[in-house]
Amino acid sequence: MSTETQNAAAPPPRLDRSDERVRHGQGVGGAVQAFIDRVRSGDLGSLPVIVGLAIIWTVFQSLNSVFLSSNNLVNLVYDSSTVGVISLGIVLILMVGEIDLSVGSVSGFASAMVGVLWVNQGWPVGLAILGAVVVGGLFGFLYAFLFNRFGMPSFVSTLSGLLAILGLQLYILGASGSINLPYESGLVDFGQSLFMPHMVAYAIAALPGVFGLVTGLSTATRRRAAGLTAGSFGGLLVRVILITAVLEAVVAYLNTDRGVPWMFGLFVGLVVAADYALTRTQWGRSVTAVGGNREAARRSGINVRFIYTSAFMLCSMLAALGGVLSSARLASASQQAGTGDVNLDAIAAAVIGGTSLFGGRGSAYSALVGIIVIQSISSGLTLLDLSSSLRYMITGGVLAVAVIVDSLARRSRASHGRA
Repeated sequence: MSTETQNAAAPPPRLDRSDERVRHGQGVGGAVQAFIDRVRSGDLGSLPVIVGLAIIWTVFQSLNSVFLSSNNLVNLVYDSSTVGVISLGIVLILMVGEIDLSVGSVSGFASAMVGVLWVNQGWPVGLAILGAVVVGGLFGFLYAFLFNRFGMPSFVSTLSGLLAILGLQLYILGASGSINLPYESGLVDFGQSLFMPHMVAYAIAALPGVFGLVTGLSTATRRRAAGLTAGSFGGLLVRVILITAVLEAVVAYLNTDRGVPWMFGLFVGLVVAADYALTRTQWGRSVTAVGGNREAARRSGINVRFIYTSAFMLCSMLAALGGVLSSARLASASQQAGTGDVNLDAIAAAVIGGTSLFGGRGSAYSALVGIIVIQSISSGLTLLDLSSSLRYMITGGVLAVAVIVDSLARRSRASHGRA
C-alpha cells in the first residue's frame, strides 16, 4: 500500500493535537508528564492542601496515637460540618472576587432567630429554619444592591453588616442572652447524635464514583463529537475505582465507631451540589468568568449584576444555615454564637482549601478540605492539651502560606500563559 493511500486511510488528527509544535503525551507516562507540566506552570489544584493535610496528620499522630482513632475522626467531621457550610458560601463569594466579612454575625443571628421563633413564639421548627435562611438571603441581597447600585466595596458593606447584624442578634435575644433548644427535639438530635446506617453510608460513598463515571463518559463523548481528544475509558475507570475505594475505606473506618454523622452528610451533599453548579451549569461558568475578568464577562453578554447578587445571597443563606446547624450542635442560641473565630475559620478554610483571593479560581471542595485542615489542627492541639493561642498562630501561619502559594501559582500561570 502506498504512502498516499495510508495517509488517506488514517483518521484526521484531533483539533487539539493538530499543532506538531505542542507536545502531547500518550498513555500513563504521558498523563504523568502532563500532570508535572501543569504543576510547573502553576496549576496546582488541590495538591498543596493534600500534602499539607498529610503532614499535619502525620505530626499529630506521632505525638498522640489517639488522633487518627475512629472516635476522634468522627468528632472531627462532626465539628467540621457547621463552619464548613459557612465556608462553602465564602468559596462562592471569593469566586467572583469579593468577600463577606459578616458570615459569622449572620450565622449567629440565624441561630438566635430560630430560638426566638421556635421556642419563644411557638413556630414549627421547619418554618423557623426556613425563615432564618430567607432572612440571611435578604442580607446578601442588600450587600449586592449596595455593590451593584452604588459601587460600595464588599469589604466595607459586609464589615458594616457584621456590626449591625450582631446588634440585631443581641436585640432579639433580649436580657437573657441565650435560649436553650428542646434537647429531645429532632433538630438537636440531628446536631448531636444522628448517624447514617452503615449500609446507607456505604451506598452514599459510592455515589461520587458513579457520578464521576457518568460525567466522564458524557464529557468524552462530547469532546470526540467536537473533534477533540478524550481520555481513555480505562484511565477513567481506574480513577473512579481509586476514588470509590478510598471513600469506602474511610466510611468503613468511621463505622468501627459511631459512623458517619448525618450532619456531615448534609455538608458533603451541599459541596457536591455546589461543585455541580460551578462546573456543569451556565451559572457556574459565568461565576468563573466574572471572577476572572468582570469587564470581559460583561462584554460577552453575561448578566454581571445577577451573578454578583446570586453569589452574595447564596453566601449569606449558607451562613444562616451554618448558624442553624451550630445551634443544633450546641442545643442553644446565645450571644456568643457566630462570634469568636467563626469568621476566621470560614474564610481561612476556603483559602487554605485552594480558592483564590483574586477571584475566578476555586472549587466547592475547597471548603471541605480546608475546614478539615483547620479542625485537624484544633483537634490535634486539644489532644496534646496545648493552649488555644497556638491554634490561632498555627492557623494564621497556614493561611499565610496558602496565600503565598496562591500568589506564586498565579504569577507562574501568567508567565506560562495559563492565567
